[in-house]
Amino acid sequence: MPRSRAKPLLEEQLTREIIGAYYEVYNVLGYGFLESVYAKALEQELRARGLRVERETWVNVYYKGECVGVFRADMLVEGRVVVENKATATLSSNDRDQLRNYLRGSVLEVGLLLHFGPRPAFQRVIAENRLSPDPAVSGVSVSS
Repeated sequence: MPRSRAKPLLEEQLTREIIGAYYEVYNVLGYGFLESVYAKALEQELRARGLRVERETWVNVYYKGECVGVFRADMLVEGRVVVENKATATLSSNDRDQLRNYLRGSVLEVGLLLHFGPRPAFQRVIAENRLSPDPAVSGVSVSS
């Protein structure tokens, strides 16, 4: 009997590339730097891999089709994956919840929580949402 194929992960190729870049940065720098150092190094590594990276990017939050606020993502890669970097000794459940809420309220569905802690770790966060990815209603409003 043929085996059924598992449903492919959302943005699987892109998230694999981001995670690979994350481990490269962690392997070179190790633990103990400020989050801003890791973010800059990760941005450099992602760009070297040919990916489009926006840092400190504002993303719109919607309620019933209306923009009701914004959040600032650490990074947005290829306009499709939110990356949140943490350089703390431990992660709290609030870190993952925050990323999940960002996704639920925006047109974006995939996020990566990258922990540059004593041991490298990441969490993939998915929030399949019903917000229309209508190109006329961009999820990203301002880049800084």
